[in-house]
Amino acid sequence: MKTKYINKRIDYTGKELHSHFAYKHFDIMGESLVAFSGGCEVKIGDLVDLADVKEKAGIYSEDMLHFIGEFFDHDLDRTILRQRLLIAIIKDVVAELSGCPVVRRGDDIYEGEDKLSVSIATLTPVSGIIHTGINISSKNTPVPTKGLKDYGIETQAFAKTVLDRFAKEMEDVNVARCKVRGVS
Repeated sequence: MKTKYINKRIDYTGKELHSHFAYKHFDIMGESLVAFSGGCEVKIGDLVDLADVKEKAGIYSEDMLHFIGEFFDHDLDRTILRQRLLIAIIKDVVAELSGCPVVRRGDDIYEGEDKLSVSIATLTPVSGIIHTGINISSKNTPVPTKGLKDYGIETQAFAKTVLDRFAKEMEDVNVARCKVRGVS
């Protein structure tokens, strides 16, 4: 599992959620999780979440930390479980660094009714992919939000911590899978 923080502003429109994103843009081939900062504006036509499409709820943030993950087992259930693991890790790191009572509800993170995240998992013809965004700024969002700046959390260090913890969890899953014998 390869991870990398991209120290370059990249705005997210939803079009970035495609197979081989990390390979095409950053020469990272194989299973990966990359992070970068930039604005977020996903218009209705680019939404993957059909519930958001039905509600005509586009996504907008002036500044967000984005994570895009890709896994080549082409299994939506496993991709969603990886998404939930990523969200749980992000929630833990926010709570540790802020001391605030943030909670995970499904694939989102909240403090009270303020939303910190957006996230989606889906399939491409060759892989499972995830996008998770964490607000850096909470200004001018269409719903009540909190961002990393509200907690005094430095974005790059936060991103690297999340990337490291996710890679470690995936490595530990692989070890756990390989170290057991079958039973009958």
